[in-house]
Parts: sequence; C-alpha cells; structure tokens
Amino acid sequence: MPRSDAETGYDEKIPGQNLAVIAESLFLGNLLIVPGVCFAVLIWLWLRNKDDAPPLARQHLKQTTYVSLWGGILIVVFSAVFIALGGLHWEWTWVVVIMYFTCIHSTLVMFGAFALAKALAGQTWRYPLIGPAIERDPA
Repeated sequence: MPRSDAETGYDEKIPGQNLAVIAESLFLGNLLIVPGVCFAVLIWLWLRNKDDAPPLARQHLKQTTYVSLWGGILIVVFSAVFIALGGLHWEWTWVVVIMYFTCIHSTLVMFGAFALAKALAGQTWRYPLIGPAIERDPA
C-alpha cells in the first residue's frame, strides 16, 4: 500500500524522498543517539522496502544499510586486531584503538550528515570507499 505524505507531514517533491531522509536519519541515529535500535529499524526498513521503494529511497536505504554493516565490521575487526597485537595492558594499544575508533566514527558521522543533506535535496549519494555503487538507469 503506498504511503501518503500525511504520515511524515512533509510533502515529497521527488518520489521516495521521505524514506531517503528517514534512512539517513536512522544512520546518524545509529552512530550518535541510539546505536543498535536505529540499526535494527534501518535493517527492517531495508528488508521491507528494498524491492518496491522509489529509486531515490532504495539507493539511500542500500547505502545506509551497507555502510552501517561495513563500518561496524571494520571497527570491530581492526580494534580486535590492535588489541590482539598489543595486548590489553599496553597503554599504546588503547591509544591506537581509541584514535582509530574516533577517526572512523567521526568520518562516518560527517559523511552521514552530508548524505542527509543530499536526501533532503532529493539527490543520490554514495559513501566513499565502502558504499555500494549507485545503480544508473540504462536510458
């Protein structure tokens, strides 16, 4: 069943813009406010809308879902490697882990804010390096 603009209180200029904004907001919410809960809602939205969402919404949902997964995997794996190599009691291990986490996390927040601005403008966005390729219409 198609969603109406009354659900969000915002009149879409481009089909799927509301869902794109929600996806990017959940991405930022996962990083900044309620980690895990926002990610679960984002996964649910992706599974629910990946096949029938308008192209703009589908693209933003795909980007946020994949980048959330890859970002989480990279942070966990690299932090575990740093801890395994340096040990828990070496102070430089924690310096490297905290610096890595801070740099990656703040980079994802910065790109998430830019992606939210793109969604609000009704434009597509690809996260650098770990974002999946944008599907182009073969027109």
